[in-house]
Parts: sequence; C-alpha cells; structure tokens
Amino acid sequence: MKKSDTVEEIPGYCAFCWSSCGCISVVKNGRLTKVLPDRAHPTGQALCGKGQAAPELIYSKSRITYPLKRTQPKNSNDPGWVRISWDEALDTTADNLKRIAEKNGSESVAFSITTSAGTAMQDGYPWVERLRQVFGTPNAIASIENCDFSKDFVYPHTFGVAMPMSDLDNTDCIILWGHNPGTSWLAHATRVAKARARGAKLIVIDPIRVGFAAKADQWLQIRPGTDGALALCLAGILIKKKLFDIGFVRDWTNGPLLVRDDNQEFLTGADLLKNGDIDSRVAWNSLGKRPMLYHPETGTYDDGELDASLEGSYNIKTFNGTIRCRPAFQLFTELCSNYTVAKTEEITWIPAEQIIATAKIIGDAGSVCCYSWAGLEQHSNTSQTGRAVACLYAITGHFDKKGGNVIFETIPMGNVTGAGLMSDIQHKKSVGLEKHPLGPESVFGWITTESFYDAVLEEKPYKINALMSWGGNLLLSHADGKRGEKALASLEFMAHADLFMTPSAVHADIFLPVNTPWEREALKSNFLVDQKAVGFVQLRKKVVESEGESRSDAWIAFELAKRLGFGKLFWNGDVDKSYEEILEPSGIKLKDLRRTPSGIQIPRRTEYQKYSSSNRDVKPGFSTPSKKVELYSETFYKNGYDPLPAFHEPSISHISRPDLAKNYPLVLTTAKSNHFLGSQSRSLKSLRRHEKEPEILMHPETAHVRGIIRDDWAMVTTPHGEAEGRVRVADNIDPRVIKVIHGWWQNCEELGLKGYIDGRKMRSNMNSLFKNGFSDPIGGCEPLKSYLCQVKRIDSL
Repeated sequence: MKKSDTVEEIPGYCAFCWSSCGCISVVKNGRLTKVLPDRAHPTGQALCGKGQAAPELIYSKSRITYPLKRTQPKNSNDPGWVRISWDEALDTTADNLKRIAEKNGSESVAFSITTSAGTAMQDGYPWVERLRQVFGTPNAIASIENCDFSKDFVYPHTFGVAMPMSDLDNTDCIILWGHNPGTSWLAHATRVAKARARGAKLIVIDPIRVGFAAKADQWLQIRPGTDGALALCLAGILIKKKLFDIGFVRDWTNGPLLVRDDNQEFLTGADLLKNGDIDSRVAWNSLGKRPMLYHPETGTYDDGELDASLEGSYNIKTFNGTIRCRPAFQLFTELCSNYTVAKTEEITWIPAEQIIATAKIIGDAGSVCCYSWAGLEQHSNTSQTGRAVACLYAITGHFDKKGGNVIFETIPMGNVTGAGLMSDIQHKKSVGLEKHPLGPESVFGWITTESFYDAVLEEKPYKINALMSWGGNLLLSHADGKRGEKALASLEFMAHADLFMTPSAVHADIFLPVNTPWEREALKSNFLVDQKAVGFVQLRKKVVESEGESRSDAWIAFELAKRLGFGKLFWNGDVDKSYEEILEPSGIKLKDLRRTPSGIQIPRRTEYQKYSSSNRDVKPGFSTPSKKVELYSETFYKNGYDPLPAFHEPSISHISRPDLAKNYPLVLTTAKSNHFLGSQSRSLKSLRRHEKEPEILMHPETAHVRGIIRDDWAMVTTPHGEAEGRVRVADNIDPRVIKVIHGWWQNCEELGLKGYIDGRKMRSNMNSLFKNGFSDPIGGCEPLKSYLCQVKRIDSL
C-alpha cells in the first residue's frame, strides 16, 4: 500500500438477504475492496460469499447505471434502449401511472416489490410500500405465496402471531423443517451450530441431505409435499403416548370447546340460553358433568379453573333439540389417528422407526423450538401443512417458553409504510381476494403472480394495464414464465427499477438504475435472530459513491411521490424526517445513530409465557378470535376451508395424478443455491466459479437406468414445460426425486461462461416447468417443490 493511500474500515451490515449480517467494509481510496464479518455485531459471526462479493457487484460491467427508455415496440427483439435523464425517466413514469390510474382507476396499476429475504429491498421497502399505499393500488406482487405465507400468514391462525424466533441459546431440541439456514440465513445457522455444540438435539426434515441434515440426530428424508401427513402422525404419537402438554392444551388452546356434529360449528351460548351470547363458546366440565360457557373477550370460563374435557362425545340440550358435540381436541385427535405410522411411512417414504424415534425426541425434550421456511411454502397444500406443523408444535406446550419459539421483546418503532392510507373499499378491489379470502391479499393486498397474469391477460376480475416494478424477476422466480412473458409484453406501460437488465426488465418502457447497499444510507432495527439482535439499531453509512447515476429505491420512491402529488405525505422530500418518525417511539435520536455507525444496543429483557401474564397492558391469552391457540380454526371454516389441518396430496403427484405419473414418474423439487441470491449474482466470478452451470441433481440409480452419467447435459420435462441443465449425481437424494435450482440466465464474462437465453427463449428457466392453475387454494402458493417430471440425456449445449 502506498503512503498516499487512504483506507477506511466502516462498520455496517450486509442487506443482501434477511440475515443482515454485521460487516466491516474496507474502502481504499474511495473504492470498496473487501467486506469482512464484524464479530462485534449481533449478526456478524460470519459472512457468506455473497456478501463478500459486494465489490464485484458494485463494479460489475454488466450493471446498468443510467436511466433508459425503450424506443422499439414490445414485440421487438431489440428494445432499442437509449440513455435519458432522471427527470425524463421519472416524469415519464409518473405521467403514465397517473394517466392510467385516472382513466381506469389506481387498481389498474400494479406494483411489484421484490422480497427482502433475498435482495436488498429491505433498505427501501417502507417507502416503496408507502408509495403504493398513497397511490391507491391494492395490487402488489410481493412473492409472499412462495416465500413465507405459511410461517407469517397461516401461523397467526393458530397462535395469533407470525412464527416467532427459536430461543436457540436455551433450547434442548431444534427442529428445522424445510429450512436450511446455511443457505438462506447465515446468522441463524451460526446460532444452530452453537446450540448443537452445547448438546441440543437436532431434527431436520428435508428431501435432501444437505447442511445440518448431515449431522442431525434425525434426518427425515421426506417425499416433497407430504409434510402435513408427517406432522399429523407425530402429533398422534405424542397424544397416544401422552407425551404432549395436557395442561397447556386444556388451558391455552381451544381444544376443550365443543364442536357440533351437525354443522361443524362451535356450540355457542345462544344455543343453550334464551338470551345467550352468540359470541361465547361452550366446553364440557368433566368434574361437574355439565356444559360451561367460555367467553373469548375475557378468556375465562364461567366455572372458573375447572377441568374442561378434551375428549369424548356429548349430547347437549339446546333450543333446537339435543345436539351431539365433541371437543375440538377430540376432533384433532381423530384426524391424527388416521395417520398411523405405517400409513405415514407409505405417504412420506420415511421409515416407521425414524418417525417413532423423532416423536420420542420431541416428547422427551425439556424444551423444543421449531422453525420452518421455504421447504413448506412452495406446495399446493402449503396452508394446511403450515397449520398441521403449528398444531403439532402447539400440543408440545413449548410456545413462548424458555428454549421454545419465543416472542422476543422488540424496540418500539414507528411504521412509515403507509398502513391505513388506502381506503378499505380500495383494498377490497385486490385481484385474487375473492379466490383467496385468507391469502396475502386479505392483509396487505399482496397478490400472487397467477392473479396478476389473470388480470392482465384475461381481465379477471378487471384489467391491469401497468406495472411499477421494484427489482424482482417474475419470469424466472415464479411459475409459468411463458404466461408471464405474455403478460409483461401486453402491458400498456411498465417501469422497472433494478441493477441489471434481467429477462423481466427487458419488457419495461423505462429502466430506473438502482444502487447497492454500500452506495446508500439505511436504517435497521430488529436483527431478528435472538434477543440481543432484536434490541439492536443501526444507521448504516453510505461507504462509497454510487456508480454512474444509480440511486436508491427510497430516493426513487420519494421522487415519484413528489411528481404524483404526494410530496407532503413523503415529508416534503426529507428522508431524515421519515427516519425520525420511525425512531420517535424508541426515544433514540437520529444524530446519536449517525455518531455511532457501529450501532446502538438497547437492553431488552426476555419475558417468557407472555400469554399467561397478568402484569401486561393486554389481557392474558393469544391474538386469535378465541384468545386461545386454535387447533380448530373457525376462521378457516367460515371461509370455506377445513377447520382442521387436513392433509391433501400435492396437486401434481403420482397419487393425485396417476395418469401423468406414467410418463412423468419422478418427483421434481427445487431448492435455493448456496452461492446465489435467487436469480441474481451469476455474473460474479467469485460466486459463479462454485456453480458454473444449471444443475440437475439426481441419485446414481436414477441416472444409471436412464443412461446418464455425471456432467451429461439433460432435459427435465414436466406435463407443462422443459428446461436443460448439467447433471450432478449424489446419494443424498432419493432415487425417485430430482432437484433443480431456479434463476439461470446471466453469463459470466470473466470465466467465459455463457448465459442461458437464446433470443427470448430461456433454456434453463427451471420455473418454466410449472404451470398456473395448480396452486394452494388458500394462499395461492405455487407447487415449485412438489411436481412430476421425467429426465433424459441430451447432446451437449
């Protein structure tokens, strides 16, 4: 290093994914040269290769750093991109969005907001979402149906909250269900490893022996899409062997509440008494041998702390005659009993002895935590599977107990996402809401891509004419890419904000260049992974200047808001004012955060079993309609769904579609790459060298019977599409299953590796193997992890 060189080491965090790992950015002469883990940071124990590749990303020759506009028609092979000024780009975008909204209603303009779980959108999300809210569109593609619908949207129907974090520092047993944290959440992985080192048991449910599965006490190699059956079987074993927490189930779930045999609804006070309360419920007092009322508003029974029955069948006298009723827990028990170990082995392909051993570990453990993610999300039965896993965990009684899944004490922060700025009437116009009344549309207006395509191409329930897209690569990240291409090509107007010209961005009229996390400031609280991390706040510094004219997502949102007439709702362009509004409830001052770039730790005390505490501002219980953990969901029932977590075969399987299985005998599943972020990063040398080509993973037996050997090129076909890849052979996968990874399109010039697009044909777009129309009926989740396929050798590309 020369004496004249200026080197800075700047603390911050990597915003490339949900993990938000603490890091040190090394800047030499104004240029980022290296990114290292910041081990003083709550999430900085390690930093993956994707974070370390930040300098390559920033200075990539493939990056687009100036605004562009299309000059050729949408059906042209060459968009005819020309460079324009930011003023022209923003004015054109705002004018078109405003024009189309005035003509057809703001709902005719959709937003697409890429996930914060695998991109840097977390930096700008609050302001992008706020812009959508004030603009008034109830239609935002947010990938919820493929990312975290089960754990964040279905879980509350059981526990009243999204899936809390695992208390890994104190747990005796960890269940990783469809979740490989080494690939998707490094800060979580380091905590799991630490817990294992001190002796915690580990159960991994995954079709592939990867990551922690290789060292687990029990690795359950499940048939993709059958997790619900396994959860019900495990629950049944715990109930039969009395290894469940009977006190918790009786006192804190709706298991004792009586369900009518004649209509599957809860028996109410209005059924029993002339002027009875229709909102009250009824349980059977096993000591008094009589029905007793339960009042959800207070969470109490009329008979006080008496023994409410969890089993049996009772003839209850009502105004309409005698009605046969059973406790909800009895119904849950009967459902579970249908999934014997032998039957579940047949369904899931997991050996009976492993299922029994796993149940014993769970039942014997002093504390159990259970975390699931994408492995449970991308199936046609995702919602009820999520319910089944939640109900299994509920009966263990470990929820919010030390070593369980714990709701850690957060720092109070203001919400600037604009919640409440859109009218209820407008919100109810969300496309797909009628089809998915309990889907992500019902909470935030986050629509599925399938519903978006329906609206664009078939005008169901009305036509969407324009798209304001923030990152994301719909054509490679969602099912039915060919249909998606038709939809994007037929839009009246589309603007796209991104770093690279992706296959989806090619369809835009205006391209808005976005900078990287290292080229902008950002505020973050709640680093999620444990109580210390939850109590940490950091204002990440901008460490280098933006390349070209690239700008942050937040800056673009502020500028568009001004042009659309919403400047006052965006603090008149003052981003610091919005930061101050976020920080105000916490008492933390923005100036103090700026003076402390390494972050501020706010002491938080973990309170366990908050549902039972009477020393809080809220009444004891759970944030559910019954104020109890809901094993039997009346909300599901009222919306036409099974109130119990029934298992349904995947929509495209050898059992549900034997007609297809004749020609497509293999189960197709997908997984994240350890080296890339979704469809990003394949142009970066340090990452691409680890995974040079699209991979088709199969067992040696599967390859042998098809005349395929390692490194052959092969074609995967399904009833609905085809895609090409290089074969990798390994014994960590079942011979009846193959695995592919989505996101392949980029070339890597430095390694001389080509991309996978011929004209407009994406040869290795693995998500083109899946078709719309087979998704989860409750949440619209796409069956990207459980499908049918065949594979054959092809000539080298």
